[in-house]
Amino acid sequence: MSFHILLINPWIYDFAAYNFWARPLGLLKVAEFLSQFNVKITLIDCCDSFHVRKFGTGKYTSVEVEKPPLIQFIPRKYKRYGIPESEFVEKVRNLGKVDLILVTSIMSYWWYGVKHVVDILRKFLPQTPIILGGIYASLYKNHAEKNIEADYVYSGEIDETFIDVLKKFAINIKKIYDKPNYWWQMGFYEKMPYSPILTSKGCPFRCAYCASSLLNKSFEQRNIEEVFEEIKELYSLGVREFAFYDDALLFRAEEHIKPLLRKIIKEKLNAHFHTPNGLHARFIDEELAKLMKNSGFKTVRISLETVDIKRQMESGGKVTNEDVERAVFNLKKAGISSQEIGIYLIYGLPQQSLQEVRDGIEFIKKLKVRIHLTEFSPIKDTFYWHQLIENGVISEDMDPLLTNNSIFYRIFCQYDTEELEDLKIDVQKYNLLL
Repeated sequence: MSFHILLINPWIYDFAAYNFWARPLGLLKVAEFLSQFNVKITLIDCCDSFHVRKFGTGKYTSVEVEKPPLIQFIPRKYKRYGIPESEFVEKVRNLGKVDLILVTSIMSYWWYGVKHVVDILRKFLPQTPIILGGIYASLYKNHAEKNIEADYVYSGEIDETFIDVLKKFAINIKKIYDKPNYWWQMGFYEKMPYSPILTSKGCPFRCAYCASSLLNKSFEQRNIEEVFEEIKELYSLGVREFAFYDDALLFRAEEHIKPLLRKIIKEKLNAHFHTPNGLHARFIDEELAKLMKNSGFKTVRISLETVDIKRQMESGGKVTNEDVERAVFNLKKAGISSQEIGIYLIYGLPQQSLQEVRDGIEFIKKLKVRIHLTEFSPIKDTFYWHQLIENGVISEDMDPLLTNNSIFYRIFCQYDTEELEDLKIDVQKYNLLL
């Protein structure tokens, strides 16, 4: 006997969204885990609908939806990003018998998309148990239990304990294979313009704004041979754009990323590599920069966040301004262009002035690389989350919708709106002329 398990990645509900090589990696890891057992797996990825542009990235298809009452005051259109609702309903209705549904959740402030998916499932598959997992479910378990009509909210990573959870719903799966399949071997996606790559899980650092250490029990780097074989197999399937989604890709570079890049260069893969997650500048030495250039890196993003030395130490101490200057120098010397290098700079941090942000902008301009201004979004149970609560800025039971980076700074940062908009326009003009 086999069980039919349906996996769903919900829509994005937000003011803006763009596909930078995204896949629901957590859900795909669940699929890999389940592939060892007597189960049939079906995946519906509600976000698998976008117009491919440069390097495989793309603009999601979208439709405007009504804004939740809590954010009616935001003067922007609220949209659902991904496949049409009618397409999702049709896919669900044509599934036949389903024994269990697993729904993931990513950004906590996208929970309206999760709710809408589950409401539709309740209508068309009313007798099928639903388990909700993912980042929102792990960080906001109580909120999810109150607001999402799931039968069970699962927190944390997928492991053997998940088998016991399934038994609660009379799903007694049995292991029939010695090792799992990889997600790309399961035929979930017809087109593969790109693929995300994870060479590790977790992070050895504890940044004040990041939840990686809350979501992963430990930091573990994968075997380089295994990662290399994964890249080669995806390449044989036609993938030419690869995005590293590690939180600490360059950590222990001598034993990890450097040997991997040497293998890629030796294999002469005609591919592009991208790092949408910010890299740790201190690890980008001259040798690594050359390896990145020669292996085909086209999108290099570096985490700076702020040039304020005190805040750098307070938020984790992972980078200094000198680290960033040195990294940019090494990357440019290796032949990576100014347009291919970008630096993340945050605004909206607790008690952060616009002058601090302006200082960061001027610092990056002198380096002659792209500036990526990003809004701060408080994540539950991080250092800054607790600091904001202690200072009376937010409450413990705040709706996660208000942590949306497009919303939070408007309510809680008290910036001069015109001054902030002038800064953004200045950055846009600078990037265009670079």
